[in-house]
Amino acid sequence: MSNSAETTSKRPLRVAIVGAGPAGVYAADILTKSNEVKDGDVEVSIDLFEAYPAPYGLIRYGVAPDHPRIKGIVNALHKVLDRGDIRFLGNVTYGRDLTLHDFRSFYDAVIFSTGAIKDADLNIPGIELEGSFGGADFVSWYDGHPDVPREWPLDAKEVAVIGNGNVALDVARMLSKHADDLLVTEIPDNVYAALKASPVTDVHVFGRRGPAQIKFTPLELRELSHSNDVDIVLYPEDFEFDEASDEAIRSNNQIKTMVNTLTNWLVEEHAEAEQPSSRRLHLHFLHSPVEIVSEDGSGKVSSIKFERMQLDGTGNVKGTGEFVDYPIQAVYRAIGYHGSPLDELEYDARRGVIPNDGGRVLDSDGKPVPGIYATGWIKRGPVGLIGHTKGDALETIGCLLEDRLTLPPAENPDPQAIINLLEERGIEYTTWEGWNKLDAHELALGAEWTVENPDAGVVRERIKVVPRVDMIEISRG
Repeated sequence: MSNSAETTSKRPLRVAIVGAGPAGVYAADILTKSNEVKDGDVEVSIDLFEAYPAPYGLIRYGVAPDHPRIKGIVNALHKVLDRGDIRFLGNVTYGRDLTLHDFRSFYDAVIFSTGAIKDADLNIPGIELEGSFGGADFVSWYDGHPDVPREWPLDAKEVAVIGNGNVALDVARMLSKHADDLLVTEIPDNVYAALKASPVTDVHVFGRRGPAQIKFTPLELRELSHSNDVDIVLYPEDFEFDEASDEAIRSNNQIKTMVNTLTNWLVEEHAEAEQPSSRRLHLHFLHSPVEIVSEDGSGKVSSIKFERMQLDGTGNVKGTGEFVDYPIQAVYRAIGYHGSPLDELEYDARRGVIPNDGGRVLDSDGKPVPGIYATGWIKRGPVGLIGHTKGDALETIGCLLEDRLTLPPAENPDPQAIINLLEERGIEYTTWEGWNKLDAHELALGAEWTVENPDAGVVRERIKVVPRVDMIEISRG
């Protein structure tokens, strides 16, 4: 067999990327635009694999449908994949349909960008009670994820959301918002029907630290005030600032903006109120969850207990020994995401990542595994905004290109070979052409609904297709 340097110099470098969310698409885009490729030193051939029949990952299945920036991000990702120099292969699951051995056989390098989709654990008594949910599971439900049940128990009048990040705000906003105001989004019909029937009146969002330590972004925070017939309720006793808070406000414009927004809302709320709304969204700070309670022995959530916290001068908090209870019938934990292990690769269960050095995946001895890389949340953990994955991808691609002359060559680099294998195994893979069919179908469903419901006064741009079998049938039709 010829050595890897000779092999890769005579043909395109074959690269598989596993995960077609923003991290995977950014990695593919950066690789195709790298100086080595532009200068002709390297020719690349990239296949982008996705477990779902549709691309976009977190953008399609992890962000609230009324998020204002979704469309812009989707358009940017669409432009990358629509160029034709990156092949999309959907409905192909790593570890089930294809193994690591398969990828090594057909590609010189494999980049894992599988993200993080599970809820981080919250280890307090009562977390297992009926009515206690993971925020990520709820997000998957309202985003029409093809692999989750289509029903969701929305029978609580009073709800607690634990967390002070953007996901917590998304969950709280979706729970408190009136369903009719979501018709302009791509919300699936079953989600609309369930939210329409929800009896919710009060949604409480709890954070452990103070207003200057919240993890929202100004855009997400301001979105709360755009919900129709939903009052925002704040509590003066929660507005505590220490030396670190004051410094953060002075030095960070984003924090300053959010604190100003919250304090303005607090002042406006205690001015003379107009007609109260039918729903309320409460923002609480300096509350640390202690226990979820079932008071009647039914096994169902009936209240939640918190310890009041105080800032310690550094922006962190310490307990006060004072406890407060809130009557609620449902709890959603939204304290972060957690990655999942991948077959045949090492896994750091504490951090929820694949151990790596700058994107080079490491083995059990801490040594790089030749030709195997990671990027995005499975590389660094679920922190930061979507755009931060570009920096991850840049670092990982840099490592891959540095290693290119020592990569173990693929046994069968013919691009048709992987297609033949998928067909031999009966895997109903989808393509970019198939996604365009599904995309057009969802847009047509929205247009059809708009025509059939003129009295609603709503233009529905899209209605998302949910069942996996339907997505595959439309894509492969």
